[in-house]
This record gives sequence, structure tokens and C-alpha cells, in this order.
Amino acid sequence: MSSIVNRFVHHIEAQQLNVLSVRVLQHGETRGKWDRTEDKRRLQHSISKSFTCMAVGLALEEGIFTLESKLGEYFTWPTPAPDLTAFSPSDLTLYDLLRMSSGHDVPVLWAEERATLAEKDWAKYYMSLPLDRVPGEAFTYSSADTFMISAMFQAASGQTVKDYLIPRLFDPLEIYNVEWETSPLGITLGCAGLQLTNEELGRFGQFLLQKGNWNGSQLVPAEWIDQATTRQITTPGEGDWGQGYGYQFWLCSHNAYRADGAYGQLCVVLPELDAVVAVSSDELNMQAILDLIWSEIFPHLESKLLS
Repeated sequence: MSSIVNRFVHHIEAQQLNVLSVRVLQHGETRGKWDRTEDKRRLQHSISKSFTCMAVGLALEEGIFTLESKLGEYFTWPTPAPDLTAFSPSDLTLYDLLRMSSGHDVPVLWAEERATLAEKDWAKYYMSLPLDRVPGEAFTYSSADTFMISAMFQAASGQTVKDYLIPRLFDPLEIYNVEWETSPLGITLGCAGLQLTNEELGRFGQFLLQKGNWNGSQLVPAEWIDQATTRQITTPGEGDWGQGYGYQFWLCSHNAYRADGAYGQLCVVLPELDAVVAVSSDELNMQAILDLIWSEIFPHLESKLLS
């Protein structure tokens, strides 16, 4: 175990945080790593959203759709509308969905609901629910919004997000035999369901740090990664959840940004330090893990940059 992760591991064990794996990269090299057991593929939960965002960036470049494309161009709002005064999901743009500003007070299609939902056409179900407020104005974290991005992508392109990304992103990053959950109708879940090792997650972080360039090839436009990882909407949370949201990425303190997933799946990118920290966990207290990244890993990266 390298010195850069020694104190981090010491503190996660002292606090009984169930972190399973960590990778620290700087200047394209692994500066530290630690695994509690084997670094095997694990469910990445909402880190999946950030991969879906990469498919969107490529699709925009290809002209498959635009940020102004609306759900109503691909999916039907029930007629007659259940409430003629309600805001219609048909008017939601890709831009609204990317920023999690769809206008739901209570998000739908959480994992528990997906597991028991009688309606197998989840896009139809989403479109049947009126919005609670004007879309585009306020942030409400919603996995359903990302699922609808994936559904819109498939309707527009004729390919699933997973199949589209295999030759364009996964294969170049040497992430093979990709496992990504689908809806009952075969739509890549988009919002969750992707499985990766921590080593593979670190590779994704390095790709982001390099603004989409990998082994001399520009896999995703640098401009898109800049947009996706810039604050697009404010967020009401505390700590690192109150720093704002981009397109399927969270902004962090310390001039960083992250892809994150439930139970402590974290891919933290620190452009100013030319560094990435990837963490795999089974731990609810994600802010505690982030706090230890800032207190125990960040100073090592900073001193290396200054030395």
C-alpha cells in the first residue's frame, strides 16, 4: 500500500467506513492503490449516468438530436391529458433532463419502484405523470430523467446507449464484456446498472481528465466534457452535494468534479492537480469518504504538484 493512501485507509478503518477499493492517479500514473479484497466488478449505481452523458455528447456531435430536442418528439403524452392545467413531460428538453430540472417534486422510477412496477414500458409510465412545476427552473435529483435520456437516445439513434458506447468508449478504454442493466423493453437503464472494477473506473476518470482524449484519439469532444463538468444548475444539498450539478456530473469543493453512485462509488477528477481518485464502497456515508479524500489524499497530490 503506497503512502498516499496509508492515512486514508487508516481513517476509513477507524471510522468503520466500508470502502472496498481506492485508486489514486496523477499525471497519468497510479500513485496509490488499495483493495480490501479483490478488485472485482461491482455495481456503479449512478456513476452510470456519467457514461450515458458521454453517449449524449457524441450523439449531439453526430446530429442525432440537439439539446432542444423534446420528449414529445419521441414519446406520446396521454390524450386527453389527465389534467389540462398540468405541465406536460412532452415539453421537457434534453437540456432539462441533463440538468435534473424536469419539474418533479417527487422523482419516479427509483430502484424499488422499478422492481415492482406493473407497467413494463417505463417511458410510457414517465410520460403519463404530469409535472409538478415549470421545468428547467429547479434541481431535483431524478434517476428517471436519465432513463428518459437513454430512452430518447435509443428512439433517435436506433441503438442502445450500451451498444453505441462499446466501440466508441468502452473498447478504447479496454472495458470489455460490458454488463449494463436494461428496462423490460431492452432500453439501457442509463441511470444505474453499469458494472465496473475500480481499476476501470480510474481509467474513466483519466479519460475525463484528458478531456476525452485517449491514446491520441479524441473519443468524446473536449467541449462536451467541459460543459458536462461545469455548473449548469445550483443544488440545495450540504457539503459536496451543494456545489452544483453539470450534465450528469456533480461539482465538488476543491475545484473538482465527480461521477458518483449510491453506497460510495466515486470518481473524483481534480483538473488543477492533474489527478483522479476512484473509490468503490458499500457505504451510505459518502460525504465522510469525500471528507477523507480532501483531508488525507488531496494534500499529497498538492505537494506533488508543487514539488
